[in-house]
Amino acid sequence: MSSLPNCPKCSSEYTYEDGLLFVCPLCAHELAAESEINSLEKEKVFKDSNGNVLIDGDTVSVIKDLKVKGTSSVIKIGTRVKNIRLVDGDHDIDCKIEGFGAMKLKSGFVKIV
Repeated sequence: MSSLPNCPKCSSEYTYEDGLLFVCPLCAHELAAESEINSLEKEKVFKDSNGNVLIDGDTVSVIKDLKVKGTSSVIKIGTRVKNIRLVDGDHDIDCKIEGFGAMKLKSGFVKIV
């Protein structure tokens, strides 16, 4: 048996190697070589709206008014958020905002203070 990975899109076992890519002939999905995938996973970098790298424990400021889903409340521009925690997912930041409680924010809507 070959050591080529199955296609992540259609689960086909007929992938083939084309240079640095694995290609699925059934759905035409292209997948980077495993060494590239592993290096990309290790190098996950979170950046704020200005392109500065975020780390756990940073203090950030909200750059625009954000509506809080499920309420009529708004997190105002300039609100400081202390001691952020970075997580994987569609929202990059877990934090507590004074007056609102636990929140999840996207890193594109904050800047480092």
